[in-house]
Amino acid sequence: MKSQPKTTPARISKIQDSRKIIPSAEELTSGVLQGNKTALARAITLVESTKRENLEKANTIIEKCLAKKTDSIRIGITGVPGVGKSTFIESFGRKLTSIGKKVAVLAVDPSSTQTKGSILGDKTRMEELVKDDKAFIRPSPSGVSLGGVTRKTRETIILCEAAGYDVILIETVGVGQSETAVHSMVDFFLLLKLPGAGDELQGIKRGIIEMADAIVINKADGDNIKRARNASVEFSRALHLYPPKENGWTPKVLSCSALENTGLDEIWDMISNYIAENKSTNFFTSKRQNQNKNWLIQTLDDQLKQLFYQDKEVASALQKLIDDVINDRISPFRAAEKLLKTHHK
Repeated sequence: MKSQPKTTPARISKIQDSRKIIPSAEELTSGVLQGNKTALARAITLVESTKRENLEKANTIIEKCLAKKTDSIRIGITGVPGVGKSTFIESFGRKLTSIGKKVAVLAVDPSSTQTKGSILGDKTRMEELVKDDKAFIRPSPSGVSLGGVTRKTRETIILCEAAGYDVILIETVGVGQSETAVHSMVDFFLLLKLPGAGDELQGIKRGIIEMADAIVINKADGDNIKRARNASVEFSRALHLYPPKENGWTPKVLSCSALENTGLDEIWDMISNYIAENKSTNFFTSKRQNQNKNWLIQTLDDQLKQLFYQDKEVASALQKLIDDVINDRISPFRAAEKLLKTHHK
């Protein structure tokens, strides 16, 4: 048996140095297109970077990956904390890989607004899925972006699809406006609910029900089965009060037990039928095109805002104008006008 090289301090240092070397855009792109998980992870890290020197390389990788046409399905999954999102995603993901699908999970973890730290616990919670060769899990710190959805989630989706992943599952933190952001980048939006949690209809925002393509009552097992059945009836009645969606789809209500792996087949069949219907009417393509248009507009908004606040003259004038606004020496509108004129100069 061939002996392994000794792990000396010099060898450890050499390994660490090799990890610091960022491969070229061509090398990373080639690795991503071949389905190499290490290359995919490094490409995503590059795309998520806020360093300006990484921007050009990241854009080159994304453009090359966009050229690869895929037949993927993007599914957004939301629900309040405690509803069992991670358990559901692991069970659902393993179900999909068992029928030959390659699954990427983009799980956005809550980050501390004080330390900018992140729990990044989804890989720990999805112990079985993370070991699956057909699965890729990418926890990303949410930072200060809208509702906990990372600023680069759309780019990450493109990279995962180029790497050959058929189904992209995007988990929201389940708070704030993250649902709206995720809804704007997926093909199917799934809302998880608990059975018998009380206030089934009162405890949910109207906007989230309007966005949902399906409601799934999770944890429908043991003593919860009857409560899940009652909750399904209540949600079905509530959904009939809403007008049909733009594509004519009426949202469905299903129940499952992620713990016991029941009801998952029905959920996948429903999503598959939904996608097939949308493709037959060309709604699937037009929706993706609209999402790309909105992606461009949002990117412009983000970059214009960034350029504005990076302007040194704006930065020096900003604090004085904030003080003037606080002390009613100038209106917020006049202060904003002055700052914009400063930037345009």
